Amino acid sequence: MPEAPERTGALRGKVAFITGAARGQGRSHAVRLAEEGADIIAVDVCDSVETVDYPPATANDLAQTAELVTQAGGRIVTATVDVRDFGALSAAVARGVDELGRLDIVCANAGILTMGMSHELSEEQWRTIVDINLTGAWHTSKVATPYLIRQGEGGSIIFTSSTMGLKGGPFASAYATTKHGIVGLAKSLAMELAQFRIRSNVLHPTTVRSPMIDNPITLKSFRPDLDAPTSDDATPILRMLNLINEPWIESSAVSEAVVYLSSKAGESITGISLPIDLGAAAK
Repeated sequence: MPEAPERTGALRGKVAFITGAARGQGRSHAVRLAEEGADIIAVDVCDSVETVDYPPATANDLAQTAELVTQAGGRIVTATVDVRDFGALSAAVARGVDELGRLDIVCANAGILTMGMSHELSEEQWRTIVDINLTGAWHTSKVATPYLIRQGEGGSIIFTSSTMGLKGGPFASAYATTKHGIVGLAKSLAMELAQFRIRSNVLHPTTVRSPMIDNPITLKSFRPDLDAPTSDDATPILRMLNLINEPWIESSAVSEAVVYLSSKAGESITGISLPIDLGAAAK
């Protein structure tokens, strides 16, 4: 049997840990990093969340991510994990590092969206989004940081925030609060971990065309006058959020920033908030 060809790419020999990897941005990051030579530890809850109405990711979605990473030439270790469960998350990363040999890149990407007037949100809705979006991001960094420190070769931690993490947003106070909180976490880690050459940065996408947004339940927040709005119905509203006349970006646009911040090209960058937003933050 011929030997497998040596892999190439800006991230050859690196291992990335990605949460929320079953679909959307997480899947896109996993595949794009694999194309650049990285191996992947991919986790997702793959189940419904108690306060979320839009369709959840599934085990089949995570399996498809694994297949796409393999097709891109990468090795992958997957686990069905809720980022609120620190013990399960720790076990998943330990197994991934054991199988893949190291850890270099961390993408704290898992998140949910709850829409509604702030005073009308239930306490359960508030707690759930804070526990997943913010505490889950902290769990992700907490699990990974000891591996990066012990390895002694630096590393890159990348948090997914939002343009709402820069300027807030109506009918999304809980979401915006968690995304602002992620900025504080990431910038604090940049200060703490610089001594180990571990970098910590934040991405702020505008609306991303992903299953979390592109579904009738979420889109109804933009078009409450319609029973089951489509992406076309919401396009005029979404365009108004951005300077560049587009309604949203694709997950691949965010993945390119992940590659940049994970590679040698971004090795001097830490503690930044990087909008990928069609100019939304400047509006």
